[in-house]
Amino acid sequence: MKVLVTGPDGFVGGHLCRGLAAAGHDVVEARGPGMEEGLDIRDAARVDELLHASLPDAVVHLAAVSSVGKSHRDPVETLDVNVVGTAALLSAARKAVPSARLLVVGSGEVYGRTSGGVPAAEDAPLEPLSPYAASKAAAEMVALQFHRSYGTDVVCVRSFSHIGRGQAPDFAIPSFAAQLAAIRRGEAPPVLRTGDLTPVRDFLHVADVVDAYELLLRKGRAGSVYNVASGEGHSIRSLLDEMLDVSRVQAKVEVDPSRLRPVEIPVLLGDPARLKALGWTRRRTVRDALRDVLDEHGAL
Repeated sequence: MKVLVTGPDGFVGGHLCRGLAAAGHDVVEARGPGMEEGLDIRDAARVDELLHASLPDAVVHLAAVSSVGKSHRDPVETLDVNVVGTAALLSAARKAVPSARLLVVGSGEVYGRTSGGVPAAEDAPLEPLSPYAASKAAAEMVALQFHRSYGTDVVCVRSFSHIGRGQAPDFAIPSFAAQLAAIRRGEAPPVLRTGDLTPVRDFLHVADVVDAYELLLRKGRAGSVYNVASGEGHSIRSLLDEMLDVSRVQAKVEVDPSRLRPVEIPVLLGDPARLKALGWTRRRTVRDALRDVLDEHGAL
């Protein structure tokens, strides 16, 4: 099928475009602002023009402000891009490609503390605790409204944490890898600065996330929501300890107050049963993902 991907220049987007092409799909990349012929997803006229020109069979919507920290600093921009941008895409698709499938990618952050440390199923209440999470919950509601009101073929995804090559350095794991590489090269003192290391998160290798998205394009049920998660938790501290072990770099760990979030979720896990029922299974380990990131930054 022909698949248009918004946000192909982002972390998951690059992996997804390569994965879809490898699976035999025809991929159209809708690059973001600042790129050559870049698209601001909020520009309804440009989005409409792109969809009419490409006529995709499916759209994977990844374009977003994706940082929880940035969303606390600029909630207006976060809500504008993530909610208004999603509405612009849905509205344009309804006119240009009314039979196309739209995979709207959200976040497990929408659950907040509601699950109490138990893997959250898709019917759990939503309790967003950041502008990012609130924007993803709102974008999902808009997408499901389009399905209920107009019959738009929408599948919504709540993705939990994922790791791999190409993630921006303002996220924890690539930040650790970059610091470890600098220490290894002798360019920085053996002190690794971190945010809060106590939260427990549900991590997947980005390649397993890509597999899930491709499967949902083919087999996901319209109007449904799917967790993309492992159901297993790892503390940020345990991942850092594993990175120190794999890289064999000796460093003192210090918490940097500037890296702390205004509000934190102690444990956030997702129940992947609904996705597994379609045939998805995790094929890579968290350690595989950590090695990839360390190798990317030259910390091995």
